Amino acid sequence: MPTWIKAAVVGAGLLALAGDVLAIGQDTCVEFKSSQSNFPVVDNGKATPILLSADEWPGVQRTAFDFASDIHQVTGIKPTLKNVTSVQSSYSSVGSTVVIVGTLGKSSLVDEIVNRTKLDVSSIEGKWEAFLAKEVANPLPGIKSAYVIIGADKRGTIFALYDHSEQFGVSPWYWWADVPTTQHSELFVDPSGCSHGSPTVKYRAIFINDEQPGIQNWAMEKFTNGTGAPLTGSPFNHFFYTKLFELILRLKGNHLWPAIWTSAFGIDDSQNQALADWYGIVMGTSHEEPMMRSTPVEWDLFGSGLWDYGTNMENIYNYWVNGTVRSKTYENVYTIGMRGAGDLPLSEDQNIELLEKVVADQRQLLEDVYNTSDVTAIPQVWTLYKEVQGYYEDGMRVPEDVALMWSDDNWGNVRRYPTPSERNRTGGAGVYYHVDYVGDPRDYKWITSSQIEKTFDQLSTAVAREATKIWVLNVGDLKPYEMHAEFFLSYGWNATRWTPATVGSFVTRWAQREFDLSQTDASEVAAIVHNVTRHNARRKPEMWNATTYSLTNYREAEAVLLALEDAAAASTRLYHSLPARTKPAFFQLVHHPVQATLTLANMWISAGINNLRASQARISANNYKAQVEKLFETDYSLEVDYHTLLDGKWDHMMDQTHVMYSYWQQPMANTMPFVTQVQAKKQALAGAMRIIPEGSAGAWFVFILVQPGDNVNNCALGYGCPDPSLALDPFVPAGNRFIDVAAGGPNPFTFTVTSNVSWLHISPAKGSVSPSAPEQRVYFSVNWDAVTGAEVAQITFNAAVKGQPSLSVNATFTANHTVVPGDFKGFVEGDGAVSIEAAHSARNTTVEGLTWTEIPGLGRTLSGVTPWPRGGNELNFTAGNGPSIEYDFYLFNTFEQGGNVTITALVSPSLNGLGDDRPLGLALQIDDGTPQTDYFVPAATPGSLPSAWGGADGWVAKSIIEVPMVFPVEPGAHTLKVWMIEPTVVVQKIIIDTGGVSPSYLGPPESVQV
Repeated sequence: MPTWIKAAVVGAGLLALAGDVLAIGQDTCVEFKSSQSNFPVVDNGKATPILLSADEWPGVQRTAFDFASDIHQVTGIKPTLKNVTSVQSSYSSVGSTVVIVGTLGKSSLVDEIVNRTKLDVSSIEGKWEAFLAKEVANPLPGIKSAYVIIGADKRGTIFALYDHSEQFGVSPWYWWADVPTTQHSELFVDPSGCSHGSPTVKYRAIFINDEQPGIQNWAMEKFTNGTGAPLTGSPFNHFFYTKLFELILRLKGNHLWPAIWTSAFGIDDSQNQALADWYGIVMGTSHEEPMMRSTPVEWDLFGSGLWDYGTNMENIYNYWVNGTVRSKTYENVYTIGMRGAGDLPLSEDQNIELLEKVVADQRQLLEDVYNTSDVTAIPQVWTLYKEVQGYYEDGMRVPEDVALMWSDDNWGNVRRYPTPSERNRTGGAGVYYHVDYVGDPRDYKWITSSQIEKTFDQLSTAVAREATKIWVLNVGDLKPYEMHAEFFLSYGWNATRWTPATVGSFVTRWAQREFDLSQTDASEVAAIVHNVTRHNARRKPEMWNATTYSLTNYREAEAVLLALEDAAAASTRLYHSLPARTKPAFFQLVHHPVQATLTLANMWISAGINNLRASQARISANNYKAQVEKLFETDYSLEVDYHTLLDGKWDHMMDQTHVMYSYWQQPMANTMPFVTQVQAKKQALAGAMRIIPEGSAGAWFVFILVQPGDNVNNCALGYGCPDPSLALDPFVPAGNRFIDVAAGGPNPFTFTVTSNVSWLHISPAKGSVSPSAPEQRVYFSVNWDAVTGAEVAQITFNAAVKGQPSLSVNATFTANHTVVPGDFKGFVEGDGAVSIEAAHSARNTTVEGLTWTEIPGLGRTLSGVTPWPRGGNELNFTAGNGPSIEYDFYLFNTFEQGGNVTITALVSPSLNGLGDDRPLGLALQIDDGTPQTDYFVPAATPGSLPSAWGGADGWVAKSIIEVPMVFPVEPGAHTLKVWMIEPTVVVQKIIIDTGGVSPSYLGPPESVQV
């Protein structure tokens, strides 16, 4: 069982012990059966009344209404919700047992309880968004017992209520993903209650972005009369945003960057800003929109002149004044600084001195509008996005109370974190992160294509390096990134909950909560989600083409497709086993992403096979053409299924085009991959039978005159090529080889396969091929007990075609019986290579508390290993002195490369998070030889990325950095040591090439281990 599945099962097991409370990432205090000690919320058909004071925050009052409604949804019984004053001589009229909700220092009711009972609230007092809940005896006159829910501030109380609601059985996604509420007839809470201190990250935000065509078209249909806002046409009014505000709060988020494409939050609906504050949402604006104005939309409407502070200072300043004035009464985080119009860099002549003046003027503006001489208490953020980071690295500075928000590269790799010298700034630091993007090298905004394991890897470093003031996640249309958005906010809420060993359990817990699944089925959902996100993250669907995965080597395309087919089959089984009320949620969150991914992947791979088969004059190419055409229609049908779900509730949400990109920007329409057709009614020149050996794009034919047919891929010359050949050794992972026998026209034929040796097993040894069954695969395996050293067999394919002379093609098969010593344990060379998943080490050495640790599920194939824990003293080492991880391997042949081998470490495409003067690096060592060190992420121009980062086959496109080193190595047993040089390096896989590695996307499959 893979380690990431084990982690998921363990996590599910721990969850089950909690009494079937289906909540994620928090301590549980809810129970569903009565005991002598627990406190009743709903018991024997009666709900305990809920009390608040009239002077409570409006947002808490509103959330308390949700809380009462949630109890009703779970139990069918609605509790009474009352506002009461704290001056009553007796509260007996409301009942002797009550739930009391309030905010410390705001609710006079809660303050009276604290004063009367001397309730200890020191654990939350003065702490941002903290809460506690517990049973209190005789809290008020006439009340015998109360379950008191207290927040340290407004959102602390709100989060306490939603925390209980989730434990009761209400998913945060009950509306946004139609997750049904888990039913219970009774609800109880432990008298010691639940509590939570201040969150790990102060401001936890999502960013609605790249919202056309999906969520914008959907919102236009669902929340407007078809016309949108008067000035912008935007559909994002308060009806839309209040749904979003509630979701964010239920997910323990508190901050929002609103939609920006042709939208302006502050003017599209006059109620937007006020309701955000009323709900308890801290508003902000994106990195390109200073001072709470939606730029360029509002500037295009109300601005005068060019968006150039050097030449149009007064108009731009006054424009910013307006945005600040209209926002000052609400809770905000102000974006400061300036980018060029349309989210582009400023012109080259916009220098640092001018930008520093921009910031100084913005600070003066805040002083004037807020009528204060101290703006340090007004939250401000400077987002170091793209070229803006370059300004910082070139010396631009902002006041230290301004938060520095570091950005990823738009592909989930954080460009920089605070260095030790930057961590004492009072404004702190944060991270702007993406699971959706429009830009180079390719848009990706169709379907889930990021791994939570990767997000954990990057954000755990942010936590360790104290970038915890503000986190913002670009979620595009929000759907279909629901689970990832929740993980991001959950990790920001309490990062201590998740470690490399437990992060995989997040999906299992999520599946149990959303679908009421058994532990076994929830673990299967986790496996499905993992396989799909891993597949889509190793190369974004928008970047797939017909040859992404090798069609000839390592059976790679087949293996990729098989894994997706297995995930889709498992999803289908689970979908059909669910009750009707659960199916819509499962379809949105699991089933559609799986089926859509499989369909598109199958379409591209089938298109590649079609083109390959056609080049080989195989009429089976036509079957794959038909399959591509069918899959192209299926792709649209799945979109329609999504849009017609629940009477069209989510119509347009999957409008995003995703097939046949020609450059970085989205295609204007989905276009079927290019396919071709072979004339199946006419026999190809080379005759009826095609012989295609594994590992070759060529095809061997036989003319009637017994001359070999030509194919450009048969040999370098392209004609007059020798017979096909195959080789096998005992340590080839597949254990066999194959040759395809295929039809080259309308004439059916029968064939036989014979060999001149007894040790070669042929299956099947005969068969028939026809237009309706145009090919058959013949497998060859070896009885190794009968082979000594290298032995060669001759294989003959004979075909009988009605009305034609017999056809015959010969092939050569070499069996190389390599043998390892009986006492060797490790990986063994097969097929000219040793391939090792980095987690499968023989030894692991800890130095100064740092150990190479597996993050299960991370990466393209299995997992990744990285020095852990993160942060600390930011230790780095010279080769041979730091933590090491070791792999034992055995080689037979190093002569193909002149006695050398090439060892390639496949590492995650992380960046120089401590700056270019601390470039990422690692060292490799063979046995006791001299280690070789490679600092594999070179310095880049400030604000830019290394040249190898971009392009169709760059680091992020392939989701990997290849780090090759050449070593002189003799045949025999050896040990490879991987030395830590810099922290945060993640090694996924190691490939040792003795001369036999063939081109492929993922590299050779893992070698045989003895």
